[in-house]
Amino acid sequence: MNTLEVKIYYEDTDCGNVVYYANYLKYMERGRTEFLADHGFSVSELAAQGTMFVVARVEIDYRSSARLGEIIVVRTWVSEMTRTSILFGTTMTDKATDRLIAEATARLVCLDANGKIKRVPQDMIEKIK
Repeated sequence: MNTLEVKIYYEDTDCGNVVYYANYLKYMERGRTEFLADHGFSVSELAAQGTMFVVARVEIDYRSSARLGEIIVVRTWVSEMTRTSILFGTTMTDKATDRLIAEATARLVCLDANGKIKRVPQDMIEKIK
């Protein structure tokens, strides 16, 4: 599991100082990127080697609102791997109170440099599982 702290800035919020709903997708992306980095994989290096991951499906349940000035904790893990995809789980909580803000899953599909589905690299499977 990877843990990432994100401070909520004015640019993240709407006119009510509540985080705009689509920004949670950005926090999830950061969490996945850091998860892979913690396991020895750079997203940009993978792409340069002809391995890319694209989001095929996201499910998110919003439980409460994050607000301006709060720090949220983004926890990311892999809940399933297939030959060609990885299913990431994510929770986002308020650091000060541990209040659940959102729960989500995102399925990423592995592609080659031409955009064709390919197998997840074996070394990635071994390091993540």
